[in-house]
Amino acid sequence: MHRLFAFTVVAALVLLPFPALAGETWTNVSLIDSACQLKVKDAPDTHTRECALQCVGSGYGILAADGTYLTFDKAGNDKALAMLRASRQSDHLRVNVSGERKGNTIAVTSLEAR
Repeated sequence: MHRLFAFTVVAALVLLPFPALAGETWTNVSLIDSACQLKVKDAPDTHTRECALQCVGSGYGILAADGTYLTFDKAGNDKALAMLRASRQSDHLRVNVSGERKGNTIAVTSLEAR
């Protein structure tokens, strides 16, 4: 009986963290640099790739479906910059993002252009 209880406790402790690791996914959201997020909030698809590259120092994030601006961690900023540099898209900078949300920051695990 004690072994069964011990096994159950160990299994629970091992498996509990996995839902937290799964994170969240944001689909078809606008990629915007932090410097311009308020300027383009009402029309995010007008934000240009050129502007996003010029404002690289401010960092990047997304405008979520509920209108909240979520910033990226360093890994996310690096992925966004690489994606923008490789892109030929001039505006309508839409992405799919996966990661773990901590407050208003996303620890980005994947970022792909739409």
